[in-house]
Amino acid sequence: MRSFCKISTAGTLFCALLCASVPALASDLTGLIQQRYEKLQSFSASFEQTLTHKESGSVEKRQGTLLFQKPLLIRWQTAKPHAETLVVTAREIWDYLPDEEVAYRYPPSLAQDSRSIIQVITGQAVLTQDFEVKDEGLENGLAKLRLYPREPAPQMVEALIWVEPGSGYIRRASIVDFYGNINDVRFTEFKPDARSKASDFSFTPPKGVEVEDRIDQAVPEKELFK
Repeated sequence: MRSFCKISTAGTLFCALLCASVPALASDLTGLIQQRYEKLQSFSASFEQTLTHKESGSVEKRQGTLLFQKPLLIRWQTAKPHAETLVVTAREIWDYLPDEEVAYRYPPSLAQDSRSIIQVITGQAVLTQDFEVKDEGLENGLAKLRLYPREPAPQMVEALIWVEPGSGYIRRASIVDFYGNINDVRFTEFKPDARSKASDFSFTPPKGVEVEDRIDQAVPEKELFK
């Protein structure tokens, strides 16, 4: 039986246009995302995070808030029972674990890789340059894109993002690492161009808290924002 695309000249043309539109959709949407986040100066968000460990099958859920301001100022806080505060500035990253009464200090380069969850969820990852992008259609009203890093790293071998088709804002990201573990972050509230204070992006370890300085350490004890 002949395929639909061989039925007629018109059918062949329609099929060609249909097939060509699939990568075009992904390309158009990634272009919209890049344009949107080039203009966006800041945002605030509430999020739900789900961490799935492949080997053990364990699933851990967290809730928190995120403040972002260009060029790369971040305040990420998760609530109990997994309380944690991460503050990223141009000079350093602070990772404060109040239950353990310890604060780690890391170099800012750890938050500057396009393949990190924080770069993806804040729209700073360079999708058109660092990833191959595949259109996955619509899901619950959001456009779904699958990302394959051109240079895979242990923290990411592939990712999914869900985007508002009209605005280009990323509302959810799911990162798969080399071991098959999944870090899924979904915004439950998102406010573009939200106002923030300088104090939101500063951190001073509370009195009595142990400080572990890892500013010269390329690899942290654990992956940040996880």
